[in-house]
Amino acid sequence: MRARVAGVELMLLSTVLIWAFNVTVTKYVLSHGFRPLAYASIRYVAAALLAAALAYSLERSLRMSGRRTFALLAFATAVLLANQLAFVYSLKLTTATTVSLILGTTPIFTAAIASAVGLERLSLWFWIAAAVTFAGVSLIALGQSGGFSTDVAGDLLAVGLAASWAAYSVTIAPLMRTFSPYRISAVVLLAMGIPLVAISSPQLAEQNYHAPNLLSWLGLAYAIVGPLALTNLLWFTSISRVGPSRASLFANLQPFLGAVFALILLSEHMTALQVAGGFLIAAGILLERRRRPAVVAAGGE
Repeated sequence: MRARVAGVELMLLSTVLIWAFNVTVTKYVLSHGFRPLAYASIRYVAAALLAAALAYSLERSLRMSGRRTFALLAFATAVLLANQLAFVYSLKLTTATTVSLILGTTPIFTAAIASAVGLERLSLWFWIAAAVTFAGVSLIALGQSGGFSTDVAGDLLAVGLAASWAAYSVTIAPLMRTFSPYRISAVVLLAMGIPLVAISSPQLAEQNYHAPNLLSWLGLAYAIVGPLALTNLLWFTSISRVGPSRASLFANLQPFLGAVFALILLSEHMTALQVAGGFLIAAGILLERRRRPAVVAAGGE
């Protein structure tokens, strides 16, 4: 029994490490030859085909039906498109460290959106936690340059990244009562790939495919197979065995690990204000989780 638990913990830790590392990988790729939308569309189309192949091999069908189902899928597709645009442009405009730390606000956004659509009621403790968390975001923005960040657009997009992932998580929650996460991911990724390629077509046409170095191409391959394909299998297998509350304890490591990867591998710097902001975000999440069961969906960008 203990060996089984240890195996699940290893899967959870591997998943969070892959998600966290992807922020650093994407920052590197966007700084070494790839245009943001060209990278995003190639990555998501390839990942969609992998996800569809995996889902079909497991279930022999991608069929989903029902008016409410299609409405939720359409909204999930739109939100995921916004999420991917925020992801690549936040990393283009600001540091991987900043994006990683601000991603720590995702649980706060998830709870707020769930409350807004009537899925749960929030206490005063939640709003205190939210205030503490966003005070942390403000310190992170202030800390980049000793004043409001010159990368403030990137900081705001990072907040949008966290909020859009939270909205996606809440949107697909009702679908998961009927369909597997593998089928949902495959259908949403395939649907989202169409408008993403359309939006990205100018950059795809202008992209110099000789500009990225070998490490950038390897980074793209990693971003396709790891955060979007492999982790989907690891994460939901783990949740089925230990439950979402325990899994969320590992997910909380993602912002910290992402910042560590960026500091070590990209030689980024973190000021005292940013460190303080990271601690405030963590404190806000701890306050929020003490008063409410965890709401967890697959992460990763």
